[in-house]
Amino acid sequence: MFLNKESHYRSAVEDFQSAHQKATVEEVLARLQGKPNTLLSFEEIAKKLKLQARSERGVQTIPLEAIVGSVGRYSDFTRTFLPRNPSDQQRWALVKASLDENGFPPIDVYKVSGVYFVLDGNHRVSVARQEGWSTIQANVIEVKSNVPLSPDTSPDELIVKSEYADFLEETRLHEYRPNVDLGVTIPGQYEKLLQQIQVHRYYAWVDRSLSWSFEEAMLDWYDSIYIPLVETIRDRGLLRWFPDRTVTDFYLWVTEHRDALQKELGWQIRSEAVAEALAAKTDQAAEAETGSWRKSKLMQRYTESLFKDILVPLSHTEDGWQAMQQALFVAQQEGSTLHGLHIEDSQAHLEGEEAGILRDRFQKMCRDANLKGALALEVGETSEKILERARLADLLVIKVSYPPQTGIASLTSPLRMIISRVPRPILAVPDKAVRTTHALLAFDGSSRSKEALFLATYLAEQWGIALTVFTALESGRLSGSVQDEARAYLDLHEIQADYVIKKGAADSVRAVVRQRGIDLLVMGGYSGMTIKEFFIGSNVNLVLKESKIPVLICR
Repeated sequence: MFLNKESHYRSAVEDFQSAHQKATVEEVLARLQGKPNTLLSFEEIAKKLKLQARSERGVQTIPLEAIVGSVGRYSDFTRTFLPRNPSDQQRWALVKASLDENGFPPIDVYKVSGVYFVLDGNHRVSVARQEGWSTIQANVIEVKSNVPLSPDTSPDELIVKSEYADFLEETRLHEYRPNVDLGVTIPGQYEKLLQQIQVHRYYAWVDRSLSWSFEEAMLDWYDSIYIPLVETIRDRGLLRWFPDRTVTDFYLWVTEHRDALQKELGWQIRSEAVAEALAAKTDQAAEAETGSWRKSKLMQRYTESLFKDILVPLSHTEDGWQAMQQALFVAQQEGSTLHGLHIEDSQAHLEGEEAGILRDRFQKMCRDANLKGALALEVGETSEKILERARLADLLVIKVSYPPQTGIASLTSPLRMIISRVPRPILAVPDKAVRTTHALLAFDGSSRSKEALFLATYLAEQWGIALTVFTALESGRLSGSVQDEARAYLDLHEIQADYVIKKGAADSVRAVVRQRGIDLLVMGGYSGMTIKEFFIGSNVNLVLKESKIPVLICR
């Protein structure tokens, strides 16, 4: 019996020496890779994360990989509980030699969030890890934490966790919003969030004469600023481009990027618009897909206005101001902010007297309409500047001065290029601005006309305008049943509409517009089939050339 125990002990000593050698190798590799290899100190965690309340949870089976630290013995073992100190040989070997078919008595641990710290039983954990166990019995004492921890948490990450704990202690946001998760990966970010709350509080007083407490400002910031932007980030899947960052990291990046853009562009820009533009920039293929804009607006369509920001390019010509007037009509319906854009080919032209006159007129029209607006003056190529800014708006309103021609000339038209590339609805103004009372939806069942159906339904529902659905039966290509889908969609939204089916396209549209007093045409954009457009022509080009009423073109 004695010889058997001594044999077990000698074997355990050999196992310790092997484990100790592994610990040495593991530490060298960790240094070379720049990775932490130490256990976390419970005392340090408790101090940094403001741990206080404790509850007995009894004996539980816990995963060994979730044990990340120790109370008092955190320097004696590696992160995988390999023994670091040669002086531990006897104690470790005795624990190993005492192991029998019944295993070990339960260890004692503190549970913090999803990880555990050994209060008593460090050597048992070390032996169990070397034996290849995946779990161990433990008396669990749970310590409440408002900050999440995981087995992958490193000592460096504790700095950020500590800052989060300080933020929650100062704001008590978790008490008002129990499911809050403002985790970040970079130190110093919570000071930025506190600054945002203070700025929000300041402008509540300046803009709305609201004397908010810090708590009131914090909750309004969280509910009306943070959450809407975070939902946009998640809905658009932006985090897939930044796999090692949290949604709050990205929120802060977007708001800082917005501030830089506002200084560069001279506009007030919503954070959601910056996020949308970033989504388009990082995933241009998705942006180009028919329906991408509609999909991004599905929820907003039922809860708020679709056109919060309207871009309108302006020129010195009197005709050019008709687009501005049309944009004002839309903005009054939607409560929009107007973003004027004037483009010149040189800086000298921007600094001349005419630019000042242009700015004064823009500001006066906004004031008279009781709307917010800002005019930006740019130097560059007109089409590219419009495209660049349109991504930050919800609607582009543009004057049709030179409609696309037929044949190969249409392919070089600046207006066609803008319509085909701008990833937003475009309101083209061929003649004078008019207030919309009756819209005509051109519907042929194509994916583009379904986008037009989405917007026409919104206008009829939210603006209270009359709606006529028009289908042209061209060369027998379509049947009258094509309108069934439009009818079903409009019925779903409880919209009463008239339905017209006629042979021919251009002549029929003109007749319906004249007979029914139509003042807005809603249609899909270019099909993307350039060869067909070259040989047969485009309905979009034809309408832009002949229409006297505004045309809402949908991607």
